[in-house]
Amino acid sequence: MDSPVPPSPPHHSTEPPAEPRVRRRDRHGRGMRGPVAPPQVPLSSSRADTFRDLVLDSVERLERRWPQLADVEFLVMEVPPSVSGETVPLGGSAPAEKNDPARVVVYRRPVEIRSKNRDERALLVHEVVVEQVAELLGLSPESVDPRYGQD
Repeated sequence: MDSPVPPSPPHHSTEPPAEPRVRRRDRHGRGMRGPVAPPQVPLSSSRADTFRDLVLDSVERLERRWPQLADVEFLVMEVPPSVSGETVPLGGSAPAEKNDPARVVVYRRPVEIRSKNRDERALLVHEVVVEQVAELLGLSPESVDPRYGQD
């Protein structure tokens, strides 16, 4: 049979009330839920982080050939600020000004929409970076990266 739980005596002590216990398990007896994958697994990287890594890989590849790119700021933005015309740009560049370094911007969402998988995305990101660096340096994309357009 069920035994009734005696009521607890009134608390007249001068001690402060005890802090509530931290629950180690949920009400179904399962443990705390943790991350789906450990941090070193690509699954735990966000799409934005993965995209940023693709841009950094491309920049590192170009910096070996063009050391002056160390002074250029490479940025990733979600979308272009405003679209004029029918085509959405995949990237942009701006030359250095008084206090601002030269900038190359790659727009993540337009690039993702135009690529089907990671390999295609990596290739497109590299092409966009090469095109923008070429525009910044006043050169052809083929002279910035001899493999441009061949992959």
